[in-house]
Amino acid sequence: MYISEHMTPDPITISAEILLPEARLILNENYFRHLPVVDGNRKLVGILTDRDLRSAFPSSVANKSERMLIYSQVEKTKVADIMTTSCSTLGLHATLDDALLIFDRDKVGGIPVVSEEMVVVGIFSMRDLTAAYRKLFGVGEKGSLLVGIEDDGQANIMSAIVTLLENNDIPLTRLIRLGQKEEGGEIYMRVNSRKPNQIFKLLAKNGFNLLTP
Repeated sequence: MYISEHMTPDPITISAEILLPEARLILNENYFRHLPVVDGNRKLVGILTDRDLRSAFPSSVANKSERMLIYSQVEKTKVADIMTTSCSTLGLHATLDDALLIFDRDKVGGIPVVSEEMVVVGIFSMRDLTAAYRKLFGVGEKGSLLVGIEDDGQANIMSAIVTLLENNDIPLTRLIRLGQKEEGGEIYMRVNSRKPNQIFKLLAKNGFNLLTP
């Protein structure tokens, strides 16, 4: 639930004083897309992305003389000149939901994780978020089956589902109820079973309507 369980701890960081070719080499060698930029005490001062570097280096469609001119400028340019200084951050007690909201709001692909003193202790990427939610919701687990049920608002519907499955020795691992709407709500559950048709028949027999496309 907490991003500290899913982040990359102690990430590689760079100084704002290094030149762009060196920064690009670090990104390419480590297959990163984001590099936190820190001061001498590892406190965050900015972030450098592969997009920043692509914008700084010459375009492949530029002619040779233009590329050579831009390369000569890039070789003298420091990270401080192109890095983003007003970057989003996450604390160690932030949750996956906190990260999801920042990714959606700021349209970024990676977020530095910092201590209360703004010391970089990790980095959390969109890929980390996807992997965390995959684990949280059991996607890809052996024998995992996702089942949707219409929520008609009847009293104790959640406990009725749980009781039915328990009484029939069907392992229930996740149960989610979405907010009810005027036309009805939705309930999703994940069970461990290799016999989906038996589960569908059991639910229908006990008055539950399966969600269909």
